[in-house]
Amino acid sequence: MSSTLVKKTETGEATVHKIRITLSSRNPKAIEKVCSDLMSRAKEQQIKTAGPMRLPTRTLKLTVRKSPCGNGSNTWDSYEMNVYKRVIDLFSPQEVVKQITAINIEPGVDVEVSISDL
Repeated sequence: MSSTLVKKTETGEATVHKIRITLSSRNPKAIEKVCSDLMSRAKEQQIKTAGPMRLPTRTLKLTVRKSPCGNGSNTWDSYEMNVYKRVIDLFSPQEVVKQITAINIEPGVDVEVSISDL
């Protein structure tokens, strides 16, 4: 028995794929806007979705000396960068996902799309 789902259309049959969209950004407002746009488009198309799942924020820290030559008092600067990630799963044919992902993506948001069979 095959475990793939088949969605009937008027032109024939289309297999349903699991599409995982991974978004990452340093700006939390931008990533939330892209997530809400993707989810609203998926609901308009009546696609089964899961997410957006919020992954743990990755904090990158860097501590450096203030003095360029090494002389003087031991003073330090610390810099921090937060990376936010969201994962959205869509269960639909591959052609429909092309219509959903045709949105304006905010600058600074990285999008990774992976497609797998169920």
